[in-house]
Amino acid sequence: MEWVETTGRTVEEAKDAALDQLGVDEQDAEFEVLEEAKSGLFGRLRQEARVRARVRPTTPRPKVDRRDRRKKAAGDGPATEDAPPTKAAPRKRAPKAERPADAPAEAPAKATKAASKAAKAPAKRATKSAPKQPTTGAAPMDDLDLDAQAANIRSFLDGLVDAFDLQGDVTVDIVDDDTLEARVDGDDLGLLIGPKGQTLQSVQELARAVLQKDGPGGPRLRLDVGGYRERRREALERFTKGIAEQVLASGSATSLEPMGAADRKVVHDTVNDIAGVRTISEGEEPRRRVVILPDED
Repeated sequence: MEWVETTGRTVEEAKDAALDQLGVDEQDAEFEVLEEAKSGLFGRLRQEARVRARVRPTTPRPKVDRRDRRKKAAGDGPATEDAPPTKAAPRKRAPKAERPADAPAEAPAKATKAASKAAKAPAKRATKSAPKQPTTGAAPMDDLDLDAQAANIRSFLDGLVDAFDLQGDVTVDIVDDDTLEARVDGDDLGLLIGPKGQTLQSVQELARAVLQKDGPGGPRLRLDVGGYRERRREALERFTKGIAEQVLASGSATSLEPMGAADRKVVHDTVNDIAGVRTISEGEEPRRRVVILPDED
């Protein structure tokens, strides 16, 4: 299977783009990170992340066949089969439908000033709060203590809330061995959300930079402020169900507006639970979009 190369604002976005191209789930693909993303404050992306991926081979390599059968018993299990990508049906572009409401924009000058202050002080405070790892070379992030990484993020977000002169409670939960979930709860947190969640996305990138300060990799991080992402997910689910009903009624495909990888995943997951319709992704970042179309059956 040939390798494909994709880019994104983060490694996760680049992986999602690669999975869209390959048409398989994450467990059926293998990745190689070519370049890590380098980002500045508030969306000023200096360098996109770049990965290459391919469908995980479904048959053992020739060398494995020549090994002793006794070693084979202790080796890996059989690979799973990959589902071939579905072929896109002819479609027509529907008129723009009502999109989910986003958070109101706040004063840009105040946000910029507070963020500049936060980027200097809380990041240092977060570094001090976590126990130092032995300096035996660049240790993989997977080997670091997950509790210490959660403490780093909590300290960073506490300092950021103080720098913005806001009132908010920060919690960081360990979802699994590969995922941290952080939340900032409180009132009047619009300054940390920004127009269409742009400031929230920038804060998440800064928080990820705290996780990556000891090297590339590390756990995934999901950040929500004031329940914004949850409200947006619910609104996007309602919007997607409405478009799916139109596709079922008309029998014609509908192409949605370009979305980020996280929003596209919500659309895919929502349509997967609706009989008679399916989804595909088309286009290149940042103009990649989801198409909802009738099932071929």
